Amino acid sequence: MHVAVLGAGYAGLALTRSLEDDLPDDVALTLVDERDTHLVQHLVHRVVRRPALADDLQIPLADLLDRAEHRQAHVESVDADAGEVALADGDLTYDVGAVCLGARTDFHGLPGLAEHATPLKRVHHAETIHEDALALCEAGSGRIVVGGAGLSGVQVAGELAALADEAAAPGVDVCLVEQADHVAPTFEPDFQRAVAAELRDRGVTVETDREIERATADALVLSDGTERAFDHLVWTGGIAGGDALGGRRPTVRADLRLGKRTFGLGDAVRVVDAEGTPVPASAKTALEQADVATRNVTRLLEHRRGAGEGFEPRLGTYRYDTRGWVVSVGDGAVATVGPSVLRGAAAESLKTAVGTWYLQTLDPDRNVLGHVRSVLGSHD
Repeated sequence: MHVAVLGAGYAGLALTRSLEDDLPDDVALTLVDERDTHLVQHLVHRVVRRPALADDLQIPLADLLDRAEHRQAHVESVDADAGEVALADGDLTYDVGAVCLGARTDFHGLPGLAEHATPLKRVHHAETIHEDALALCEAGSGRIVVGGAGLSGVQVAGELAALADEAAAPGVDVCLVEQADHVAPTFEPDFQRAVAAELRDRGVTVETDREIERATADALVLSDGTERAFDHLVWTGGIAGGDALGGRRPTVRADLRLGKRTFGLGDAVRVVDAEGTPVPASAKTALEQADVATRNVTRLLEHRRGAGEGFEPRLGTYRYDTRGWVVSVGDGAVATVGPSVLRGAAAESLKTAVGTWYLQTLDPDRNVLGHVRSVLGSHD
């Protein structure tokens, strides 16, 4: 019997590591990813201000896996019912599998946007943003526009404003543009208000209710005909499915079932939980879904080992926990702990703790002191 996990992001890596412990020894386990490292995606925005963090956030898969085989290949297509995968270097079949391939940046088909904007999905994107922002700071003036005020947009805008502040470049303006009425539009109103206040306090200009029509080489053109000039444009305005799923993010229900042999989790799919709530794509929800997927993969495998006779196995369901969010805004942060919304040192300490906790869950022997120092900079 063979179990395959496609994608080594948060969901895929967490699922694979759990299955290494839970699967019988005679079941082969393969993790497919075109890269040989796992990216700590939720901290990539920190590289915009602290480029030295880049190496800390790219961890070799060979150091993270025990019994699973890593097959380094690009996934071109998946048949979720048949358990068949077309790879760039051949084919792969499985008895039970999981699609955790993540997502790509969605430019929404807006003319000029993909050509003129830098997304924030990989370390090299953050390094490009850093280089361009630093050049503006050295010149003493310029404007950086960030499109999309979800958590990624909020965090990169905060880092850019902090970079300009550290470089003593008050002439560098950071503007965050969002088409919804509020920043962090998928979150609760108290959290939205706190994030907006933190952005303003950190020197970020916030413009909401702004619909983007297209981009030129030096300006965003809004639907009302006005323009927002920029020297550098960062785009964090949503995600779309990858090529392996035909550019779609198919919807899965709370049992995460994508096909007869396959589960889908993380950013690759749209999850609707057991209460009927659409689940936001994030590292937090991906890790939670991996727990449910571990149970369901093992149950479905046991069923198939028994020749698939009788009724389908009872599968576990995922319930989205809306509590416990934290977002950094430069040297500040906003966090929700139960019903409370926190700002200031307590929220920033929590944000740093979450990042270091994840690094140490990957490698308990890892020295994270350097990471903490890099994140906090000159702050105590």
